Amino acid sequence: MSATRRQILARSGALGAGIAFTGALSELFAGTAAAAQNLGHTGYGPLVPDPDGLLDLPEGFRYRVLSREGDQLRSGEGKVPSNHDGMAAFAGRSAGRNGRVHLVRNHENRVTAAIPVPTVEGLTYDPAGKGGCTALTLDRHGNVLSERVAIAGTAVNCAGGPTPWGTWLTCEETEDKAGTNGYTKDHGFIFEVDGADPHRSGAVPLTAMGRFQHEAIAVDPYRGIVYETEDAFLKPFGLFYRFLPNQPLGGPGSLRAGGRLQAMRVPGVPDLSSIQEIGATFEGVEWVDVPDPLAAQTPVRLQDFGPKGITHAQKLEGCYWGGKCVYFVSSFAHSAEGSAADHFGQIWRYDPSSRRLTLVIVFGPDTDIQLPGESPDNICLAPSGGLMVCEDGNGAQHVYGVTRRGEVYAMARGRQNIGTPEAPEWGEFAGVTFSPDGRTMYVNCYTPGTTFAVTGPWRR
Repeated sequence: MSATRRQILARSGALGAGIAFTGALSELFAGTAAAAQNLGHTGYGPLVPDPDGLLDLPEGFRYRVLSREGDQLRSGEGKVPSNHDGMAAFAGRSAGRNGRVHLVRNHENRVTAAIPVPTVEGLTYDPAGKGGCTALTLDRHGNVLSERVAIAGTAVNCAGGPTPWGTWLTCEETEDKAGTNGYTKDHGFIFEVDGADPHRSGAVPLTAMGRFQHEAIAVDPYRGIVYETEDAFLKPFGLFYRFLPNQPLGGPGSLRAGGRLQAMRVPGVPDLSSIQEIGATFEGVEWVDVPDPLAAQTPVRLQDFGPKGITHAQKLEGCYWGGKCVYFVSSFAHSAEGSAADHFGQIWRYDPSSRRLTLVIVFGPDTDIQLPGESPDNICLAPSGGLMVCEDGNGAQHVYGVTRRGEVYAMARGRQNIGTPEAPEWGEFAGVTFSPDGRTMYVNCYTPGTTFAVTGPWRR
């Protein structure tokens, strides 16, 4: 299945809405058992304006605000921090739809953040860092039972990813070292966070996994290999990595045992943006040891990977495991900024068994339609057999659904540019994820930081 950007937009009624692509969507929807059902072929209808001016949804759907920036954390540790970003939902000890859900939420706070993550003894890495994670526990009815700090003293916690053993790997998207911006420790690491019991995981950097501008991770549930993206939008661009743990699939805390960090080399392809053909496949992908994972003197992407060099890509962001492959996103590429070619987003698939890399989807820019947004950011597979995409652009911000037929539809829209203290401008969406039973979509508004729970006829 392929379609031009204009055809996709026209068919979905989303002209001017900001998301379109070409590619084989069936590749993306093989990751969950529910996705194998004959579901996810159409959208849910037009968005209905929210009388409260917060979140527009299709008819039959409703939202609940779980948490707002500036409110008091239920733990009494301080205020709900700013800049809600990546997030994941985990089943509590009572598994299934009747059990509790633990939400672990990133706060992409720099030193200028309005509300930092409160420092908590035993959970703080660097007292000068304002980033970190908070954790919410929900009962089986979706009510918030607790909200507390899960890790503090980190910096620019952007995305990350879940582990097979039910913890969250939060990623620092920075390379600031001690002495920069007032930090007392080096930053640019991954930290493991246990949403059910944060003190169990503490605040320990997983240094062997590298120090660079981390974005997201995905864990191979069969081999235990951790794949990592680097969000570097200025040249030299980021790399795609894999981490080979010394204790693969060893459970909570096992990644502290170290391992080997490698970067992907696609022979003959120094820049992934140069590839524009859907289905383009590259055999014999190579993995090269990173000379200095801690980047003591030189950022990893600038290090010497030998005469063959290494493969770069602008704005590497989302990363997830589906079926037997890992998927990762290049959010955009601009030739004016040094990329080999332009695109509004790519999704790549890497098959570890065959060492084969394939370009699955390309977003634009083969159109003359002027769109307010242009880039896919956070992405997750929906239990109904579709894809959910958080838009990262200008103007009105949306969560879009993508069906297996290639139809794009608006799933949610945040109100913006209203200009009153009661309804300020809304920022991008982030951290879209589903409850373990697939009945609730959780999503963050980045600013002002707000976490929503969306329920409705997902399996319609």
